[in-house]
Amino acid sequence: MTITTDLGTGTTPPTTVDQPLLRPARLGDLRLPNRVVMAPLTRARAVDAGLLPTGMHAAYYGQRASAGLIITEGTWVSERAIGFAGVPGVYSEEQIAAWRRVTDVVHALGGRIVLQLWHTGAASHPDHLGGELPAGPSAVNPHERSYTPSGFKDTVTPREMTTADIGTTIAEYGAAAANARRAGFDGVEVHALGSFLIPQFLNPRLNRRSDAYGADRAGRRRLLFEIIDAVAAPWDGRRVGVRLSPYWTAERFTADEAMLAAYDELVAELGDRPLAYLHLRGPAPATPGDGPDVDAFARYRRLFDGPLIANHGFGRASGNAVIEAGTADAVAFGTHFIANPDLVTRFALGRELATGDPATYYAGGAEGYVDYPVSGWRDDVR
Repeated sequence: MTITTDLGTGTTPPTTVDQPLLRPARLGDLRLPNRVVMAPLTRARAVDAGLLPTGMHAAYYGQRASAGLIITEGTWVSERAIGFAGVPGVYSEEQIAAWRRVTDVVHALGGRIVLQLWHTGAASHPDHLGGELPAGPSAVNPHERSYTPSGFKDTVTPREMTTADIGTTIAEYGAAAANARRAGFDGVEVHALGSFLIPQFLNPRLNRRSDAYGADRAGRRRLLFEIIDAVAAPWDGRRVGVRLSPYWTAERFTADEAMLAAYDELVAELGDRPLAYLHLRGPAPATPGDGPDVDAFARYRRLFDGPLIANHGFGRASGNAVIEAGTADAVAFGTHFIANPDLVTRFALGRELATGDPATYYAGGAEGYVDYPVSGWRDDVR
């Protein structure tokens, strides 16, 4: 079969068999039919007090089951982890049962799905925590914005976590991973990016501790490693991924050489853990519309010999290229999956991609969530 010219590029796309993105892959003990990964996307659709995934969640993920792997939205490991309105949890029996309905739909449609585990730490707000202060590595305000039920609010100075708090948090991660397995997920991903709990511990501007969880780079990495060990324990084989963002920049996060060197050491040590994959979010393009910075991924590819998922700014052509070059084993797509539930099919047939409406990303309800159509039949194949 042949496929017509790719819309908007003036080039003839490869056939399904030729595209690196559409080749099978193995990430640890996760077997993928293709390398098009759905990146985690916070969509704020868990609107009830119990923070349960709903039938809309089942429809949303089911519509995207052709992805080689679905990584869910970040999901709270406990009530103390909450820091964004409308996000589901995985710490109650009701939540586990509701997630089981989601995984059953995805598996019935031939998909694979892992649950991302999230804790916001100091980037939360008292409005999420019954008026209590959020907790972080040290009593330092991260100067972020927390999305509360009444809108975005500035963060406050958190309380410093005690060693007992840290132990409890690690145990909550482990319990959440066990709950994910009970809910039918194929694995879990540790959310360790952005300006949330784990990156706060990795950041010397926010982690000013002098104990075993601070003081130096090794100490600042300790929380992540102990969380990985805890979430890996309920699983047989390699079914745990980690998502990092070395290039993240914000008020107290700077991707300078000191921070990148710290991530060099971290990524090298991750190779000793029983991970299914490392999921890297690359730097933002220097100019909007530019392609991804492949050299940024190559830096960590040299340090980590396990499966690597690249994310941020990729399209079909650049995704195929980064896999063909051996810099990544799979590519995660975020905004493309919002408006293109059939993204894999569109890549296979070289079809134009639809564009999502940012006004509906966190709006709640079906609009902009489960109402994006799949592309209709055209005479592409002859």
